[in-house]
Amino acid sequence: MKINVRKIVMAAMMASLVCVATMIIKIPSPLKGYINIGDSVVLLAGWMFSPLYGFLSAAIGSALADVLSGYLLYAPATFLIKGLMAVLAYYGYRYLSKKANALTARIISGVLAEVLMAVGYLTFEGLLYGFAACLVNIPANLIQGAIGFILGLLLCRVFKNIEIGK
Repeated sequence: MKINVRKIVMAAMMASLVCVATMIIKIPSPLKGYINIGDSVVLLAGWMFSPLYGFLSAAIGSALADVLSGYLLYAPATFLIKGLMAVLAYYGYRYLSKKANALTARIISGVLAEVLMAVGYLTFEGLLYGFAACLVNIPANLIQGAIGFILGLLLCRVFKNIEIGK
C-alpha cells in the first residue's frame, strides 16, 4: 500500500480544524455536554475526504476536543459518533449525488449524519444517566446539529474548488 503523505497531512489539518471548531464556542447543555460548531467541520471532512480519512479527521479532532475540554468520559463515544457521521456523510453524498444535484445530496446526507449524532449521544447518555434523564439533551443536540449542518453547507461552498481530500 502506497502512503500518501499529502492526504495524511490534510487529514491531520482537518482534525485540528475539527478540534478548534469544537472548542471555540461551547454552550453547556443540560447533561454535562456542550453545544459547539464542530459538526460543520465533521461534515466537511465526510464530504471532502475518503471514508477512512474523513472518519479519522472527524473522530480524532472531536475526541481530542473532549479530552482538552475536560470531557474525558465522552471522548470514546465522541470518537465513534463523529467518525461515523463523517462516513455517513461521505457515502450518503456519493450515493445521492448520482440521483440528485450536489446540494440536495449534501442536505440529505448531512441531515442523516446529524440524526446519527443525536441518536448516538442519546444512546450513550442513556446508558450513563438513564434514558428518561437524557431526553433533556435531545433539543441541545438537535440545535447543535442544525447549526453544524448549516455551517457545513457554507464551508462546502468556500472549499468547493479546493481538492483537499483528493
